[in-house]
Amino acid sequence: QVLLVESGGTLVQTGGSLKLSCVASGFTFKTHAMGWFRQAPGKEREFVAAISWIGESKYYADSVKGRFSISKSDAKSTLYLEMNNMKPDDTAVYYCATRDQEYLVATMKATDYTFWGQGTQVTVST
Repeated sequence: QVLLVESGGTLVQTGGSLKLSCVASGFTFKTHAMGWFRQAPGKEREFVAAISWIGESKYYADSVKGRFSISKSDAKSTLYLEMNNMKPDDTAVYYCATRDQEYLVATMKATDYTFWGQGTQVTVST
C-alpha cells in the first residue's frame, strides 16, 4: 500500500523560509518520479516542483523558480521542498505525489500522478 505523508506546514511571515517533508512507503521510492503540488482556497491544484527518479532532473513552476528547491533522500524515502522568500500567494495546502510505475519521467501534470498524500497547510502572513 502506497503511503505518502507530508509534514512541515505552518504559519510563516512574508519573506520567511520553510521546509516540507514527504515520507514515502509501500513502493520503491528511489525508482519513482516525485512531485509537489499545491491548492489554494477556491483555486485548482497547481504544479509546484518535480524531480526525476534518479534525482538529476528538477522542474519548477515559474512562480516558484529561484525561491523553492526540491530534493530527495533515497536512504530515508523522503521528498523535500525547501521554500525561501515566501509570499502570501504561496499560501495553500501542499501535496506530494508519485507516479504509478517505476522509471517514468517527472512531469508537471497532476493527472500523471496516481498516489497523493493528505497535504500539509502552509500559510504566509503579510
